[in-house]
Amino acid sequence: MNFGRVAASALMAWLAHIGLTSLVWGDLLPNVFAGTLSMLRAPGERPLALGHSASLLGFFVFAYAFAKGYEGGVGAAEGLRFGVIVGLLLACFSGVWGYVMMPVSAGFALAMVVDAIVEMAICGVVVGFIYTPHAGRK
Repeated sequence: MNFGRVAASALMAWLAHIGLTSLVWGDLLPNVFAGTLSMLRAPGERPLALGHSASLLGFFVFAYAFAKGYEGGVGAAEGLRFGVIVGLLLACFSGVWGYVMMPVSAGFALAMVVDAIVEMAICGVVVGFIYTPHAGRK
């Protein structure tokens, strides 16, 4: 296992996650997100540093798990498969249970599920591309 590539891929996936989250919930689905504002902390009361730190740690775990399971195939394709699996895991444990436990609309819950799967798939591609050796690179 190459820990330098694990760290680099984790950092890049984390940055992709930040960008994707802003794009999806800020630009593509703001109306879906707006329906949940009454359940959120006020903007000045959100511990964003804690959330971003936890996400960064999560992406180190994500990249490490990818590296442990990497079987030597095309990195981006393996990353895509890995990301979809992680996305399905998150969707089942967080997205669906968020709907079960909180008063959110079915549309918001569906958006969370789809976002988890697609976002983790994209982050998996990032990790797979960066972690795996490329032709001519050792």
